[in-house]
Amino acid sequence: MKPPKILLVEDNADEEALAMAAFARAGLDTARFFVVRDGQEAVDYLFGEGKHAQRNSSDLPQVVFLDINLPKLSGLEVLKRIRQDSRTLTLPVVMLTSSEEPQDVHESYRMGANSFIRKAFSLKTFVSDIKAMQGYWLKLNLVPYEH
Repeated sequence: MKPPKILLVEDNADEEALAMAAFARAGLDTARFFVVRDGQEAVDYLFGEGKHAQRNSSDLPQVVFLDINLPKLSGLEVLKRIRQDSRTLTLPVVMLTSSEEPQDVHESYRMGANSFIRKAFSLKTFVSDIKAMQGYWLKLNLVPYEH
């Protein structure tokens, strides 16, 4: 089985480091991570545009972990673009964010997010959360395309 491909959309370097440490401790050290720092870069990466124009846009990640509060395009705007395109319509998107705002949760699901998870700020809790997500999103969940 190929190592999973994961797209992490995170603009905060400290939160990225925490996420990567949690992924590693959760046993995902063999996964292929792609990290982008803003909403526009996420769209460019997924659709093979801009500085990612040479990337094969049919080579989709198994799951996208998407922050809400991003520069250039918000996570909700990225989610909207993902759900508007037939190539990414069924791509699993997990909102992984520090927001607990009820309107963010509601809007994320209304726009087609598959899950909404609040980031834990302790490494121990985040590792536990990542293990749970890994079990479902990377082992149990089947995606409708080759990854």
